[in-house]
Amino acid sequence: MNKQDLSDWIHDHAFDAGSEKAERSTRLVMWITAGMMVIEIVAGWWFNSMALLADGWHMSSHAVAIGLSALAYATARKYATDPRFAFGTWKIEVLAGFASAIFLLGVAVMMVVGSVERLLSPQEIHYQEAMVVGVLGLLVNLVCAFLLGDAHHHDHGHSQGHSHDHAHEHPHPHGHSHHQNASPKESQTVHHDLNLKSAYIHVIADAATSVLAIVALAGGWFYGWSWLDPVMGLLGAILVAVWSKDLIVQTGKVLLDREMDHPVVDEIREAVEADQTKGPTHITDLHVWRVGKNVYSCAMTVVTQDTGLTPTEIRRRISVHEEVVHATIEVHHHA
Repeated sequence: MNKQDLSDWIHDHAFDAGSEKAERSTRLVMWITAGMMVIEIVAGWWFNSMALLADGWHMSSHAVAIGLSALAYATARKYATDPRFAFGTWKIEVLAGFASAIFLLGVAVMMVVGSVERLLSPQEIHYQEAMVVGVLGLLVNLVCAFLLGDAHHHDHGHSQGHSHDHAHEHPHPHGHSHHQNASPKESQTVHHDLNLKSAYIHVIADAATSVLAIVALAGGWFYGWSWLDPVMGLLGAILVAVWSKDLIVQTGKVLLDREMDHPVVDEIREAVEADQTKGPTHITDLHVWRVGKNVYSCAMTVVTQDTGLTPTEIRRRISVHEEVVHATIEVHHHA
C-alpha cells in the first residue's frame, strides 16, 4: 500500500457510522452537562453545600472534557484529507482526552481546597434543597451515560462488523481476516475509541461524585453530620485525581507510541520468523505504532539466509493480521 492508498484508507475508515454517532452523542451530552453544571454550582453556593459545589465543579471539568471530545471529532473530520497528517488525524481525539485529564487534576486541587476550608469554617447548609439538586444531577448523569454508552456499543459493534465481515472491500495490503488469529485479549482492545471512552468515563465518574454528594447531604439532614459534606468533597477530589491519572496513562501511551507490548508485535514477529526451512530468518529491528483506533503501522529489518525472501513475501506472511495496514520492510541476505 503506497502513502496515498494508506491515507485514503484511514480517511474512509476513520469516520464511519460509529464515529458519527459518537460525535452526535458527545455534543448532546456536552450541552446537557454544561446546563446541569451551572445549576449545581449555583445551588451549592446558595445552599452552602460543599459536596454539591464539588459535584458542580467536577461536572464543569466533564463539560470541558466532553466539549474537547466533541471538538476533537469535528477537527479530525475537518482535516482528515489534509496530506500533512501522514497517518490521519486520529490522535487529535487522543490529545483531547489527554488535555481533559490534565484539566481534571486542577479541578481536584480546587475541590480539596474548598473542602478543607469548609472543614475549618463550617457553614449552615440547606440540606433538603441541596439534596433535590443533587438527585437531579445524578439523573442527568445517568441519562448522559446511557447516550454515550449506546454510542460506545454502536461503535464497537460496527468496528467488529467491518473488521470481520468486510475485509476485502477496502484497499488493504492483506487478503485475510484477522479473526482467525486474534487472541481474546487483543479482540477486546483493538476496537477502541479512546475519545469516546474519555467522555463516557467522565460521566460515570461524575455520577459517582453525585452519589457522594447525596450521601453527605442525607447524613447531615438526618443525623446532623455537617462534617460529612466536606469529607465527601475530599473523597470526590480523590476520585477525580485517580481517574485523571488513569486517563493520562492511557492517552499518553498512545501519544508516545508505546505499543511494543501489544500482542500484535509478537504476532508480526511470529509470522515473519515462522518458516525457517530455507534458512534462519530473524527480525533484528521492529517498530510498531498505532495510526488509528484499531490499526497499526510497522517498520522492520529482517536478516535471513533465505535468498528467496523478499519484502513482498514478508507482507504476505503478515497479511493474516488485518490491523497492520502499512509496513516498511528492509531485508538483508547473508550466506
